[in-house]
Amino acid sequence: MAYFWVALGGAFGAAARYGIVHWMSTRWGMAFPWGTLAVNVTGSLAIGLLAALLATRATDPALRLLLITGLLGGYTTFSAFSFETLALITAERWAAAAGYIAASVLLGLLASALGLALATIMTR
Repeated sequence: MAYFWVALGGAFGAAARYGIVHWMSTRWGMAFPWGTLAVNVTGSLAIGLLAALLATRATDPALRLLLITGLLGGYTTFSAFSFETLALITAERWAAAAGYIAASVLLGLLASALGLALATIMTR
């Protein structure tokens, strides 16, 4: 049943992400990724808000799976990155936070570059 709640939330989150990015790119163009920035910022706000609210109430674990893992996971995984980094900072695990930020950004960029290179090789 857990996978159902994650999938359901993920479907709505992905659709919301697409809608926001599409709407913003038709309004302001694609010279800067305003839509993705908006999704990442609003997703980060939402995960902080929802995590705090759900932690203070006795709620069904399925609600967390639906809203945080599913909805926000489909909307943006950047929210999870932001929340996890904030948790490390709050715990004063400065080196771990810095390492997580650096590794996420650098390894993500390297992995994307590798994927592009592999696709170029494969489509020759």
